[in-house]
Amino acid sequence: WYHDNLTRHAAEALLLSNGQDGSYLLRKSNEKEHLYSLSVRGKDSVKHFHIEYTGTSFKFGFNEFSSLKELVMHFANQPLIGSETGTLIVLKHPYPRQVEEPSIYESVRVHTAMQTGRTESDLVPNAPSLGTKEGYLIKQGKIVKNWKTRWFTLHRNELKYFKDQTATEPIRALDLTECSAVQFDYSQERVNCFCLVFPLRTYYLCAKTGIEADEWIKILRWKLSRIRKELEERNATLSS
Repeated sequence: WYHDNLTRHAAEALLLSNGQDGSYLLRKSNEKEHLYSLSVRGKDSVKHFHIEYTGTSFKFGFNEFSSLKELVMHFANQPLIGSETGTLIVLKHPYPRQVEEPSIYESVRVHTAMQTGRTESDLVPNAPSLGTKEGYLIKQGKIVKNWKTRWFTLHRNELKYFKDQTATEPIRALDLTECSAVQFDYSQERVNCFCLVFPLRTYYLCAKTGIEADEWIKILRWKLSRIRKELEERNATLSS
């Protein structure tokens, strides 16, 4: 989670687009040598804290730590004061330099763009967050088994579908934490179909091409594997 020459602006872009509350990373400060910045995401903003390396220890305010691990352990249990308003921020999720990403992407992601040396100013305003996807799919109705084209958006752990791309309110938002499986489906008369299995309903969707259906399946399966991994880690923490 040490990002060598990441700028303040780029750190904010990464944490706001791809992070969550408590995500943090360390980077070199632009101000002077041996000075580092700890960038931490709060609810809707990123706070930056100075850390000075003395050669033998890391100084943070009035505190001094023999290692970064000790510093992180300390502030994982004792919150930082995030702003003048007294917002508390806890270090929960280290933001890794190498991000695990699904194998398919249809546009440049914030993280990889930052690593390729492009300037953050032409990326940040419209950069999608990690693991997003959108596009038209044909969906089978619940009661009347007819097929209608709907606009789908995948963001974080939610798959929403709208009447069309111009609609502002979704017809439904599906919580992927409740989804048990995503797989190709060959039971329909149509081709390029796949299904999402939920406790109360299985959703049948079809893409225009087999490649597009494969992309949706890959990214949705990646999402489900991340959800399961986070759940296992949470349960392991609770049990310990």
